[in-house]
Amino acid sequence: MAADVKLTPLGAMVLALLREGDMHPYEMMRLLRQRRDDRMVKVTNGTFYHTVGRLEREGLIAEVGVDRDGNRPERTTYTLQPAASEVLEEWVRAGLSRTDRSPEFRVALAEAHNLSRAEVTDLITARRAALALQSETIDTALDTASERGVLAQYLIEADRHAALLRAELTWTDGFLDALADASYAWGDDELSTRHRAAKAAQRKAASE
Repeated sequence: MAADVKLTPLGAMVLALLREGDMHPYEMMRLLRQRRDDRMVKVTNGTFYHTVGRLEREGLIAEVGVDRDGNRPERTTYTLQPAASEVLEEWVRAGLSRTDRSPEFRVALAEAHNLSRAEVTDLITARRAALALQSETIDTALDTASERGVLAQYLIEADRHAALLRAELTWTDGFLDALADASYAWGDDELSTRHRAAKAAQRKAASE
């Protein structure tokens, strides 16, 4: 069943793209690259078409037409099936709860706008609490090691981890402040006319 599908980060990105409208794989790949989303997940023609095929077999997307433009190869256009949005949203929720630096968290963050502002605020707040606990734990461990005379050269990795956690907490606090600001546009419904037009133009360019 679609609800039992184990999405990959790339699969989630495909579903998120199709929430914007029906597309063929070539258009989706061009959009990913134009938006630099291939920084998070390696995208090759082979992996992309494999992902699209798997999503179709799992009943999350379906063909809605095949067209040919001039001498170009035929292009199959896909659309979301009813269960797809729920599957994507559940995947984003799970990804936003992760405290590691996995592709799942990065892609979930990139697709967080598919959830409501309130829900993302709650999820990120809970994640911040988990990060703060990790930060306190490692800081305590570093202090204990130092008191015991452990040389700094043996604590380099732990010290880096502690610094990254502090940076992550600082970024998280800034993001939560932004979400609390009503002027911070969230979701497609809050896009300005100018941004809607820019997004439409980007899609048009990617489809050609």
